Amino acid sequence: MQGLIQQLRQLSSAEDFLRFFDIAFDEKVVNVSRLHILKRFFQYIEQQKELPPDKATAALTIYRGLLQKAYNDFVVSTPAEERVFKVFQNTAGQHVVSLENLRASLPTSTGV
Repeated sequence: MQGLIQQLRQLSSAEDFLRFFDIAFDEKVVNVSRLHILKRFFQYIEQQKELPPDKATAALTIYRGLLQKAYNDFVVSTPAEERVFKVFQNTAGQHVVSLENLRASLPTSTGV
């Protein structure tokens, strides 16, 4: 299992992970959603109740399935719809700034 963890630590891009787990992917999907795919993948790993501690082959199979699931999320949806990152979670698509807030942010006039 330690060998698998060491191998995973060497991977740095979404493409690296997808190739490592031998998952076919569309470069267009990865170009738009690379960070979202990896974030979702690690969220899925964290949600796992139990990973086999000494069974690298079983862990590899589980991780592969989780990465495939994360990738598929963004094949059929967009990062904004999936709301993986906090910036997408805090917004419902509307931003309202009151006139009073705008006025308060302006520098005061000295009357030149």
